[in-house]
Amino acid sequence: MSFRVAVVGAGRMGKLHARVFSEMPDAELVCVVDVSEAKANAVAAQRHCAALTDPAKAVGMVDAAVIAVPTRHHLAAARPFIEAGKPVLIEKPFTDDADAGEQLIALAEKTGTTVQVGHTERFNPAVLAMQKYAIRPKFIEAHRISPFTFRSADVGVVLDMMIHDIDLVLMLAGGKVRALHAVGVNVIGAHEDICNVRIVFDNGCVANLTASRLAIKTERKMRIFSEEAYLSVDYARKVGLVVKKSENLDLIQMARELDVQDLAELAESVDYTKLIKVEELVVDESIEPLRRQAEAFRDSVVRGAPPVVSAADGLAAVRTAQRIVKRLEHHKWDGTASDREGFDIIRKDA
Repeated sequence: MSFRVAVVGAGRMGKLHARVFSEMPDAELVCVVDVSEAKANAVAAQRHCAALTDPAKAVGMVDAAVIAVPTRHHLAAARPFIEAGKPVLIEKPFTDDADAGEQLIALAEKTGTTVQVGHTERFNPAVLAMQKYAIRPKFIEAHRISPFTFRSADVGVVLDMMIHDIDLVLMLAGGKVRALHAVGVNVIGAHEDICNVRIVFDNGCVANLTASRLAIKTERKMRIFSEEAYLSVDYARKVGLVVKKSENLDLIQMARELDVQDLAELAESVDYTKLIKVEELVVDESIEPLRRQAEAFRDSVVRGAPPVVSAADGLAAVRTAQRIVKRLEHHKWDGTASDREGFDIIRKDA
């Protein structure tokens, strides 16, 4: 039996979701919904499905829905489906603020409805390959930069781009945010276009994230430092590097035990590259993140598998993003006095 889906939103992401679900052999794209009848008709004609302008009219036609409207409308667009117990895949960010996210989760819990959040970077083949390594990150560094795309103008770079890395860092760090320090600046519009944040977790992990939508090139990279290994991942190119300690590294410990005063003495006889193991991350480049995400959503709906990115995960990312944006209001690169500080300690009772 086909898995019947509605895609709500006929913008850029809605078109991509419509393509993916229309191409899945065990799924049926029943309809595309958009407040613009012309946009809905255009995508529906391309994907050979119905076109609607009211999400409520699609509820009885489908088993589940993808919500790909502007972020501020996520709650309203998802509500009729969740109230009817129809699972939803909601594009990132989950909501535009934590209050809306809490309302959405409360509604889903009341009706027992599955909610998955569209953090597609979780399904990037490089990320999937990286997760095979059992590492406990001590320091994480992420850069996500690109030229201005004129999309997502209703939010700043934190909710538009950095939200991907926030979600990944929360997943990888495995602890609660204890403190953060953020700086940023808006150049083109009312929202921040560049941001840097340092996040400290209660387990000691530290993450440094940079996002910009004013760059002249596109770059999406993450570096993870741990006792077990160092990982460097390029999300855009879908490649990565893993550096592990070699057994030969014991030479340094042995030198210390022998009371060698100057470790530089070892330089003449030891090749540093032989103290480490360097290997390429084995990445399945055939994986399309959006398709893999759609398949995971199908598995949650049809087979009852837990969502890969839950509503709670989505809300955690939004809450962290909100804290970052709030810090930016107090610490912008605007030439003000140094007492405008962007440091925020998350108290245990908060």
